[in-house]
Amino acid sequence: MHASRDRSSRSTGLVLALVSACSFGGSGVAAKPLIEAGLGPLQVVWIRLAGAALIVLPLAWRHRSLVRRRPALLAGFGLLGVAGVQIGYFAALSRIPVGVAVLVEYLGPPLLLCWMRFVGRRPVSRGAVMGVVLAVGGLSCVVEVWSGLRFDVVGLLAAGGAACCTVAYFLMADHAGADGDGADPVGVIAFGLLVGAVLLTAVAHPWDLDWTVLSGPADLGGSRVPCALLVAWLVLPATVVAYFTGVLSVRRLSPQVAGVVAYLEAVVATVLAWLLLGEHLAAPQIVGGVLVLAGAFIAQSAAPKRASAGPVAEGGRAAPDVQSHGMGVSNG
Repeated sequence: MHASRDRSSRSTGLVLALVSACSFGGSGVAAKPLIEAGLGPLQVVWIRLAGAALIVLPLAWRHRSLVRRRPALLAGFGLLGVAGVQIGYFAALSRIPVGVAVLVEYLGPPLLLCWMRFVGRRPVSRGAVMGVVLAVGGLSCVVEVWSGLRFDVVGLLAAGGAACCTVAYFLMADHAGADGDGADPVGVIAFGLLVGAVLLTAVAHPWDLDWTVLSGPADLGGSRVPCALLVAWLVLPATVVAYFTGVLSVRRLSPQVAGVVAYLEAVVATVLAWLLLGEHLAAPQIVGGVLVLAGAFIAQSAAPKRASAGPVAEGGRAAPDVQSHGMGVSNG
């Protein structure tokens, strides 16, 4: 009975992770026409987070007690898991090629494995490691990292910062509600989006935004599409749905497995750009997409490891049952 529930939870987690990756992957297709219509990249990100924050405001009010009980978790998730990833990625785009920025940002899962193994001192499954290796190789093909590669210290540091914030996102998503203290993941996500929107306001300068752009059309693969429709796409599926399904998937899988499945975002983004924007999909990108899929499958299907019942070496408290969190890793 317990094994059946575990399998059901993992299956649900995998579906949620896939939905999250597909939702995040569609953000670029919606954002690019808005940028080409005259909005700045950070302004588009601010619209994305501000719109999402308004939608989740009732959820934040419902979980308002979290502000008193878990202020550090809320601030950290908003600062790193929401605003930090966005700011680091777009700062990297201004200095290094898109492919290089994406690849460096998606070094987050390997960094997450290193954190789990050497800092958290938790067992990491071989399947997750193998999946990450395959996914990194596949992603380098998807983004064609060899085209236009150049060395820029600031740009690489910005992309590396986005990768580190990605690690923080998965760790805090796994930590939300894990201690039985009522830190509901839904409330953490809601406040994270609110905090992220407020922080991005300082760097996106929405007061300089040309609001008339949003009332006009934008070009989507040769078709004229209302900017308002693209904003709705960016806010609802690409942000609200993406963040909620992503965090809930981590709670049913584990940070490193959900992180590997998140590589599908790059594949989805590339395919949608090909279908909707007319961007060319080369043979190496197709091969890379297959490798990413293979890596995600291997990681999520690896057998979980059991932890010992003894206390953790450095904290003095008993280790939780890692099987409830997926592939051999407990809370970050």
